[in-house]
Amino acid sequence: MAEPDTHPKDDGLRLRARLRYLYHGSQPPAVRFRMTVIAVDFAIIAFFLASPILKNMGWAFYALDYLVAALLAADLAARAYAYSDVKDWLKRPIVWLDLFILATLLFPAWLFNLGFLRMLRLWTVLNSDFFWRTVGRRFDDTRVEAIVRALASLVTFVFVTTGFVYATFLGHDGIAGYVDALYFTVATLTTTGFGDITLPGSVGKLLSIAIMLVGITLFLRLAQALIKPHKVRYPCQACGLQTHDQDAVHCKACGNLLCIVDED
Repeated sequence: MAEPDTHPKDDGLRLRARLRYLYHGSQPPAVRFRMTVIAVDFAIIAFFLASPILKNMGWAFYALDYLVAALLAADLAARAYAYSDVKDWLKRPIVWLDLFILATLLFPAWLFNLGFLRMLRLWTVLNSDFFWRTVGRRFDDTRVEAIVRALASLVTFVFVTTGFVYATFLGHDGIAGYVDALYFTVATLTTTGFGDITLPGSVGKLLSIAIMLVGITLFLRLAQALIKPHKVRYPCQACGLQTHDQDAVHCKACGNLLCIVDED
């Protein structure tokens, strides 16, 4: 009995359909898959955070580096294949950030001094639709998302700046290791200014000023997210406005009558 012919194009279509289901589906198996991907993402971010210390491991560090590169490349390739239009996917700034991070992993000997930018992966993960479609779907309160996004920006800024200070000023004026760079960054960002560690020259002063200004801005954004009255996700059937005050009776955009469930 002859076996049915299978065309490579059909296999490709089935693979794309499967990837779209896993990356965009709402069924429990797809959600579990995306939760696993997010867990791997956080493990990769932990590796990025520990890289300045682990780099002294020699060949073992490079083996782990290329393993992480393989995981990140496979994830990016799968997301691109599952996307309807690859060209449109490549227009997204977050994608280019991930591709640059992948380049630092593939060429660690040449791009290690730019390795501090790998911590941008934390920002791309916590600001991605992928993350909020998977984890954020559990929260109707938009304040949770606002707080997480603000906190992600602050933490990412701290560690990216720490990595830059460590890579640029190592061996200068008290920066003897990664912890010293982190200490200087936090002390400057909070405007504490102990003065026991300072950066040399005009470049160091300008960097310190930038850290203080950006740090204050990010702290204010986080405080605003914590204090600002929260809203709930309830799409208006008339105009489509997605968020409303928890006790709203009418849509503030069109005046349509709302029926928001109050669990209290």
